[in-house]
Amino acid sequence: MAEFTFDLESVHRITAGAVGPRGRRVFYLQARRGNRLVTLLAEKEQIRELANAINRLLEVIGERNPRLATSDDLLVTDMSLEEPLEPEFRIYQMGLGYDSERDRIVLLAQGMPEGNDEEPLSARFSATREQMKALSIHAEQVVAAGRPICGNCGRPIDPSGHFCPHRNGHGPVYS
Repeated sequence: MAEFTFDLESVHRITAGAVGPRGRRVFYLQARRGNRLVTLLAEKEQIRELANAINRLLEVIGERNPRLATSDDLLVTDMSLEEPLEPEFRIYQMGLGYDSERDRIVLLAQGMPEGNDEEPLSARFSATREQMKALSIHAEQVVAAGRPICGNCGRPIDPSGHFCPHRNGHGPVYS
């Protein structure tokens, strides 16, 4: 893949968010540079793993070069999603990298190809370590705001309850 469908170098803003009621939320990843806003559709687990991957990458960067360690004392600005929420594509896979020459973390996202002969849609966003740390913190909060997780089976608990297979039919679990 030689070129990216959406390529935003040194984004001004990058965030993740969810819209809808718990249990039926739709997740988004969004980046802005100037007047260009790119919104991508994501799965909850993709947002969770993105936050984890950012944290691991920042840790590695800090270990290799202690002067580049990212502080936990970040001033997190408004991380809400911007309207309109019109996703360019659904994320199929993501990857992270570090551009040491520009001191930027690079996020690559790829969608599924629409047809047999088409190239998949793709996006490349580069952001500062501080922007990506703020994204990680916010993404963890967005994911945690969902349904509580059953301590027995690890499945989400709906407001109406949850039948837990680990309880051997001894009634539902309520949050």
